[in-house]
Amino acid sequence: MGANMARRLSDCGCAVVAVFDANQGAAAELALELGAAHAKELAAVTAAADVIFTVVTDDEAQLAVFAESGDSLLTGARGRVFVNCATLSPDIHVEVERRARKAGAACLEGCMASSIPQARNGTLYLMCGGDRAAFDRLKPLLEKLSSALRYIGPTGRAAQVKALVNMVMNINTAGLAEGLGLGAALGLDLDVLREVFAQTGANSQVLKTDGEDMQNRAHDCYFSAAHASKDSTIAWTLGVRAGLNLPLCAATKLQYDRMKALGLGQLDKSGIAELTFKGRHA
Repeated sequence: MGANMARRLSDCGCAVVAVFDANQGAAAELALELGAAHAKELAAVTAAADVIFTVVTDDEAQLAVFAESGDSLLTGARGRVFVNCATLSPDIHVEVERRARKAGAACLEGCMASSIPQARNGTLYLMCGGDRAAFDRLKPLLEKLSSALRYIGPTGRAAQVKALVNMVMNINTAGLAEGLGLGAALGLDLDVLREVFAQTGANSQVLKTDGEDMQNRAHDCYFSAAHASKDSTIAWTLGVRAGLNLPLCAATKLQYDRMKALGLGQLDKSGIAELTFKGRHA
């Protein structure tokens, strides 16, 4: 996601001056492609850029790149603006903002409800939270990445909305996998079944993006099962804190947790069908 966002910004004439990745080989290739510096340390990114986008795996990784000691994006960060695009627990966004403000920098949440092709094409659904003045200042830049840009509210709010988006998406994905899996077990024509789903109350965005892949076992990764597990856990935790019982979210989380346990976490979220189609996985 981060690499394709960088490519998009470069195509739009923005100066992408430095890139960093824990996978140094990937960072070196992207830097060469874009004519940017390959930053070997996080602090070098902050030294080079006025606006820094982060796209990391999880809460732990986000706190690591904003560490309060050692190599960190916060080194020399006064006056910088960080746009943090990973799906994280809302509390992590709040903590990162606290650390950034202490260092004299500003933060925005840039929560993305889209996938790899949209990052490349500049058609992300981008939900932002945090410093409104920073959002207004960066809006022309953010609009180069997003065809649907929304300011949600104070820091943590955009992450809450993103958690709910992914919660419902993951529930829909699990439900579709069960419907198609049962259809296959009954000997139904799955092409016909998907057409009927599309024309009735069973229709969903997930049917469009994942239905055929589930049928054909095509699970090239756009959004991994491991990330689906993480995101369902974030939403489930929010529910627990709110005193709500979310049985569908909990069941979906357990299915994606099971995929990880079985070594299938690297598959696309559509790979949940491997658990529901008869005979596919022990």
